[in-house]
Amino acid sequence: MATDVEVSYSIRAEEYIELLGSTTASHLSDVQLITSWAREVDGPVVDAGCGPGHWTSHLVDHGVDARGIDQVAGFIRHARETYPAVSFEVGSIDALPYDSDSVGGVLAWYSLIHHPPATIGLVLSELARVLRPGGALLIGFFIGPAVEAFDHSIVTAYRWPAEALIAELRSAGLEMVEIHTRTGAQPKPRPHGAILARRSDDRTSARTEQVC
Repeated sequence: MATDVEVSYSIRAEEYIELLGSTTASHLSDVQLITSWAREVDGPVVDAGCGPGHWTSHLVDHGVDARGIDQVAGFIRHARETYPAVSFEVGSIDALPYDSDSVGGVLAWYSLIHHPPATIGLVLSELARVLRPGGALLIGFFIGPAVEAFDHSIVTAYRWPAEALIAELRSAGLEMVEIHTRTGAQPKPRPHGAILARRSDDRTSARTEQVC
């Protein structure tokens, strides 16, 4: 059965692709962060909730063994047509079609924002499952003073304090490595965050980095 998120994005897929389906529409610091993170990953990378596929293609262009997966068939159709040399498939990040311990990195760039607090731990555990010991995870999310729902332009999304999301990561067997934050420009000065984490087999010391 299709979820509300899948249906809502499917209805507005073309609009989303036009507005946000390119790395040129992204903040420069996001491009730099994702690129530098992926270059350090040891092994293949899954772009979980890849949308129109632009980040997956960007990683492949930078020499990363990357593949994309998304539940919205319209996004995957666009991705395959636009980036024919890159691997994409339709599927849910809640139940990834990959073996346990099989990938070096997972990019979840704003693909977790619609998961409510009651189920966020399940998808984080699924991302941790497919990571190799010491594998790397990069999450993009909206920051807020409390875990709270808000009216996203597509469908309800959630803001998270970094500390609350880090606690969920730990419960899923992932250890925080870095935090990055920035505030979007006007007219929507929305606080953004990114967390770099590793599967906790690798006891990397945590540190916090604030990026304006």
